[in-house]
Amino acid sequence: MSKPVTKSSILEDGLRYKAKASGSPFTTSSAYAGNSTMSCFLCGKHRPRASMMTRKLLGKAQAVCAPKCEK
Repeated sequence: MSKPVTKSSILEDGLRYKAKASGSPFTTSSAYAGNSTMSCFLCGKHRPRASMMTRKLLGKAQAVCAPKCEK
């Protein structure tokens, strides 16, 4: 299979911009909906909110993987 053709142009400052599909891979539904995701404060992976818990880290409540981060 061949790669899809992407249009690109060189800007005046020399940087190249490649066209990409707009939007986000993460849903933009309500903050507490069942299908929303968050990133873990410790490992950085995005997981459903239902599989996360809060821990007090650096003086604030942070969302982390429950029961522990998997590498």
